[in-house]
Amino acid sequence: MSRAAHPPRPDVEGRRRGRPGYDLESLLTAAATLFTERGYDGTSMEHLSQRLGITKSAIYHHVPSKQELLRLAVDRALDGLFAEVEKLEAVRGPAIDRLEQLVRGSVRVLVEQLPFVTLLLRVRGNTPVERAALARRREFDHLVAALVAQAAQEGDLRPDIDPPTATRLLFGMVNSIAEWYRPRGGTSPTALAATVVAVAFEGLRTRERP
Repeated sequence: MSRAAHPPRPDVEGRRRGRPGYDLESLLTAAATLFTERGYDGTSMEHLSQRLGITKSAIYHHVPSKQELLRLAVDRALDGLFAEVEKLEAVRGPAIDRLEQLVRGSVRVLVEQLPFVTLLLRVRGNTPVERAALARRREFDHLVAALVAQAAQEGDLRPDIDPPTATRLLFGMVNSIAEWYRPRGGTSPTALAATVVAVAFEGLRTRERP
């Protein structure tokens, strides 16, 4: 009697379904891009299937709903940012140094996860998933604000700069990268992060007067 073949493992099966090259990763990237272009409410699964050239049933093999696609996409950006926060535990020294590292890491996350961060910056809170994403984003913003405030208390920020204003301007500059940066532009994530840090922190740090 022949031995029955074992069914493929779910992860393998998920990669084989649908058109070649369209695994969950490709699906998420396409969904994030389309949500940004058309808006979440203005994007249907039919739009996504047309963009990818696969059937809607092939999409549903990977995710149960459009809402789950949105959740996975914005979580990709948020998880990357909070991973940079966790790295700060290993940084010794003043708050200004941890803030600088967080800015460098945030720029790298933005560049490496550009479709997902761009989508996160467009979220307006119209759905439960969006509201949850905004809550996590506010948590991240509060962590940044706390670092800026601590750096000011330690005397490492110029006294004529208001810490809350500095916080908004600092990450306003970081977030603006999503509007103009293109991966084929020739600037590496590391070089871009170094430029942002140089521009921002030369203006923020206290300077010894001659």
